[in-house]
Amino acid sequence: MELAEFPVKTIRLGNRFHYDSGILEVDQEELVALVLEDPRVEDASVAVVAPGERVRITGIRDVVEPRVKVQGGGQVFPGVLGPVEPVGDGRTHRLSGMAVVAAAGYEGIIRAGNAVQRSAILDMWGPGADMSRFASLVNLVLILRLPKGLPEIEAHTAIQCSECKVARRLAEVTVGLEPKRVDTYDLSQEKAGLPRVVLIQGCLTDSHHPHSGVGYYGISLRESLATVAHPNEYLDGAVTINATRGVGYSPTIWDWQNHPLIFGLYREHGRRLNFVGTILERIRFETSQGKDLIAQNTAQLAEALRADGALVTWLGSGNAFVDVMLTVRACRRRGIRAVLVTYEHGGKDGTDFPLLYYVEEATAIVSTGTRDGTVELPEADRVVGPYEQLQILSYPGAPVVSAAGPLSLDARDMVIGSVDNWGGQSWACSAY
Repeated sequence: MELAEFPVKTIRLGNRFHYDSGILEVDQEELVALVLEDPRVEDASVAVVAPGERVRITGIRDVVEPRVKVQGGGQVFPGVLGPVEPVGDGRTHRLSGMAVVAAAGYEGIIRAGNAVQRSAILDMWGPGADMSRFASLVNLVLILRLPKGLPEIEAHTAIQCSECKVARRLAEVTVGLEPKRVDTYDLSQEKAGLPRVVLIQGCLTDSHHPHSGVGYYGISLRESLATVAHPNEYLDGAVTINATRGVGYSPTIWDWQNHPLIFGLYREHGRRLNFVGTILERIRFETSQGKDLIAQNTAQLAEALRADGALVTWLGSGNAFVDVMLTVRACRRRGIRAVLVTYEHGGKDGTDFPLLYYVEEATAIVSTGTRDGTVELPEADRVVGPYEQLQILSYPGAPVVSAAGPLSLDARDMVIGSVDNWGGQSWACSAY
């Protein structure tokens, strides 16, 4: 598969679609009309925000990078925008350096618990920008308003279809143009004598929510055990996320499209290792039997791929981490060397135990930084998004504050992209 890059440095709203030398012109009326074809969307608008602006974006549910297939089978975002057709070959165009930020005004009908809808914020300047990978992008903010009483699964589908349609339409401006660069991703050739390495990607599921986390070709992974997926499928948008829960520790579609561990393993393919593919592992079983089963099932698939080593990572929180650690143990007991890549907890001052669960077989762990710690954000000059006020704590009746004012957060979860799940950001350790 070839991934052709068209960098974006500036986005201009106007009355046509055009791309030239890093400048993307967007017909905002056509985009809004495209979104409003969905009767579940009551209102829509678009705005542009650039790095360094004193702008706070509210109501964020997801982030996606514009891409379109120009050669090969299927189309981007299969199972979401079109039929389930295999993807991951041919050529795909991407608009790099920018993103579509889906911000939706939606209250949900689930009022409490893990399944309650949540949205995130993003500061394009200051300490909030330093925390998030998305503050360095030129962002086209897609602002949606959904009707009251819309069920969560319908809201998820409406938001996800809208953002993916907009992302594909934007990328279509590159059809027929010459890219700045083209990268090729191919696993068909291996080099003898190098270790075979698989990426095991733990995917949080939730039995209390209609969608339940990660989707593969539009179907929730809650419906399956471990699944082998070609890494190129991620690049074409075959892996997606629940679009009603914007949470800092949850990856977005943009993260799946730009998975840093996949790109890292590709860079080493044929040099230091042979990258043999990925396994999408459903995690957060609610019984010990289920946790043992998924760990053995995943390790068995890795063994079937003749993997010598496994890079194990995950997303989520709570008891899902038990499934991940048991997977590390199951791999080790089958003779597969396993390296765990995870964020830490550690509490507000970094002195608490950093991992929720541990097995003695987990002898190689790479930290991608902390999820905890208080956050102080300054006052914004402008707010973009559906909410002018924010509910800092996600429970019914929690106090609200001005979205433009200074914010004091007791964790990073409310800032989209603030937790580095897979080591894509440039953190460094310091002694204390």
